[in-house]
Amino acid sequence: MKSSIFSALLITAFISCPILATEKPTIRLGILAFGTSNWELAALEQQKLLADAAFTLDIHKVATPQAAKIALQAGAVDMIVTDWIWVSRMRGTGADVTFYPYSDVSGALMVANGSGIASLKDLSGKRLAIAGDELDKNWLLLQALAQQQKFDLNQHVKKTFAAPPLLNQQLLQHHADAILNHWHYAAQLEAQGYKQLLSGAQILQGLGIKSPMPNLGYVFKQSFAKQNSVALNNFLKLTEQARNRMCTDDNAWQPIIPLLKTDDPKTQALLHTRYCESRVKPLGNAEFAAAEQIYGLLRSVSGNKLTGEATRIQAGTFWANE
Repeated sequence: MKSSIFSALLITAFISCPILATEKPTIRLGILAFGTSNWELAALEQQKLLADAAFTLDIHKVATPQAAKIALQAGAVDMIVTDWIWVSRMRGTGADVTFYPYSDVSGALMVANGSGIASLKDLSGKRLAIAGDELDKNWLLLQALAQQQKFDLNQHVKKTFAAPPLLNQQLLQHHADAILNHWHYAAQLEAQGYKQLLSGAQILQGLGIKSPMPNLGYVFKQSFAKQNSVALNNFLKLTEQARNRMCTDDNAWQPIIPLLKTDDPKTQALLHTRYCESRVKPLGNAEFAAAEQIYGLLRSVSGNKLTGEATRIQAGTFWANE
C-alpha cells in the first residue's frame, strides 16, 4: 500500500511540472508616481487587455527618474520609462540596457500673453524657470537654438531650476517671466491662456532637425528581452493598443480623465490632444539620423556631461527585436 501511495505521488509530481512551467512571466515595471505612463497602465486595466496577456504586471512606483534608473540597474525592476540618451551613455559603460520608443513629446517654453516676449532674444534680462537641472535636455537644446541666433541664454537670463510640478506656480505667481517645463504641465498653462513660445518640436525644427525623434520609451536589459521575448512583445503590443484606443475611442479615454487631476474641460481636452500627438511610428533611417544630430548637439552644449565621452550613439541603444 505504501509503495502504491509513493508511486502515485511521483506521478502527480511529474504531471504538475509542466503546469508550473507554463506560469506567466512577471514584468516588474518601475514608473514615476506622477508620470503619464500611469494613464496607459490604467487603460490596460480599463480595456481588460491584461486578462489574456502573456505576462503579469508588477508595478513599482518611484519618486524620481533617477530612482527608476537605480532600480533598473540594481535589478529591482525589469523595465522603466526614460530617454535614449541615458541608454546610450550606460551602454558606453558596458551596460546592456536598450530602448523601445513610445513618445516624441517633450517640453515647451511658456510665457504670459501680453508679456512682450515674442522671441528668444526678448528673454534678455528676464527670469527663466527651468524644469530639472543644468543637464535637462530641453534646456540644452534651447541653448543650442539660442547659440545659432548669436544669443547666450546663460549670460542674458536670470535662470532658476525647480521640479516640474512646481514650475507652473512660478509663472502664475509672477515669480518668473517664462518657464521651460514638461509637456503636460505646459498644456495646463496653455489651457489657462498662457502662450507657448516654442514647443520641443519647434526647437528641433529651428535646429534643422526635420524628422520627429521619440525621446521617451520603455527601457530594459537585452538579457531580459531575450529571456522573455514573448511576454515583452505582448506587453509592447498591448500598451500600443491601449494608447491608440484612448486616442480614437472616447469611451476608452473617459476613465482616464480622473488621473489628469483637473476638472477643467479645456485642460482635459488639450491634454488629450497633446498626448495623442505624441504617438510614434517605428524608427527608420530618418529618425536615426535625427537622433545622431540631437546627440551631437546635446554632447556639445553639455560638454559631454550628459552623453559621456562617446562621439556617437552607442550600438544597441535602440532595441532591434531580433
